[in-house]
Amino acid sequence: MSNEEKKMTHKQAPDNNLPVKNDSEKKVGLVKRAVGTFSEWRERKLEELDPIYTEPITPAVVEDEAKEPLCRHGVDKWFLLFATMLLCFGIVMCYSAGVVEAQVEYDDPTHYLVRNIAFSLVAIVITTLFVMFFRPWHLRYMAVLTYAGAIFLLLLVLVIGTVGGGAQRWIAIGPVTIQPSEIAKTGVVMMLALYMSKYEKEISSVHKYGGSFKHGFFMPLMIIGLICGLVALERHISGLMIIGMIGVCVMFLGGTRAKWLIAFFAFIGVAFVGLLLVSSYAQERVFTWIHIYEVDPLGPAWQTLQGLYAIGSGGFFGTGIGSSRQKYGYVPEPQNDFVFPIICEELGFIGAFLLVALFVLLVWRGIKIGQNAPDKFTALTVWGLTFKIALQAAMNIAVVTNSMPNTGVSLPFISSGGTALMIQIFEVGIILLISRFSKQKK
Repeated sequence: MSNEEKKMTHKQAPDNNLPVKNDSEKKVGLVKRAVGTFSEWRERKLEELDPIYTEPITPAVVEDEAKEPLCRHGVDKWFLLFATMLLCFGIVMCYSAGVVEAQVEYDDPTHYLVRNIAFSLVAIVITTLFVMFFRPWHLRYMAVLTYAGAIFLLLLVLVIGTVGGGAQRWIAIGPVTIQPSEIAKTGVVMMLALYMSKYEKEISSVHKYGGSFKHGFFMPLMIIGLICGLVALERHISGLMIIGMIGVCVMFLGGTRAKWLIAFFAFIGVAFVGLLLVSSYAQERVFTWIHIYEVDPLGPAWQTLQGLYAIGSGGFFGTGIGSSRQKYGYVPEPQNDFVFPIICEELGFIGAFLLVALFVLLVWRGIKIGQNAPDKFTALTVWGLTFKIALQAAMNIAVVTNSMPNTGVSLPFISSGGTALMIQIFEVGIILLISRFSKQKK
């Protein structure tokens, strides 16, 4: 056979190494292309419908648009990392702190472990879908709905709520209990952020009664006061304090003049003194706080003193996870409000320091996300929710170290809880959603 014939034969021979697509592979390819096309179309339509993403909010944004355009990207990984670490740490330490209580109360040492994991998984699934499919402008509608829903639930709890610890704060739905005051905290933050962003010009106006006073002080105070009044009817003093302080923080960041806030704090101070004069319960709490070592150690001072003993016995490195002695009936609520003393006892100063450092890093990252938020409403929402986490963590640690009077404040992500834990995870989702749409310098 000649060389020419060999070449012709080689050209005509099929290449057995080339892949041959069958009908099923072709169908899979068509489906993938269709899904990709639909995803691109969906994202394009969402952008067209999203005023925060496509439309500048203020003239200042128009002027600086070339330098700081709005960008869509992934969630803030650092904030997600810090929140995840706190949640995982909380699940482990809540189980360790509450294992004895769970055995005594429920005959199941893993009760709080299973409970926290179950609530966390449900909240994570809902939050993940929320972050994936919602946009920042949806939060405007959510602010109104959350605030209105909180009012409805706070009214409902006064009628059908369950009583515990002398207060009527929970609504029982089967095996699940809802604490409306936790929802109210989120509702106040978002509603205030919405109002103060809408009336931004009026708040900064020099007209006192038609502008800075009315829109910067009086109306925001009414938004806070309505919720606080309903919470006060539940005799939930710590919730009242937290909602009030969160509200004042959002007002300050929203532009309320300092003189109005100073006047408000003066009014609060006078009201607190009046409460002490007429309430024997408040007097006892304050007296116990100031004279902790003079009060009956088997009476009002028991919980605080046992918590301090747990903190002191931990030393620098702690006794080890699971080795706490104070959780054996000495520290009341070791899995809830007084979980921090058990952490100090089992992990020592090192463990307590790392936990506080995680909270500081989470708050720092939240502040950064707020600085790059698309508009004032989302910025105030991020800062308000971040301040809520910081405030509750600081108040819980202050209570268990006797730096302030004993009042029930849970430690975010760490204390056992259903409603509170799920809402905290969802608030992380709100911040992560906003972090996806931020101003980025070129």
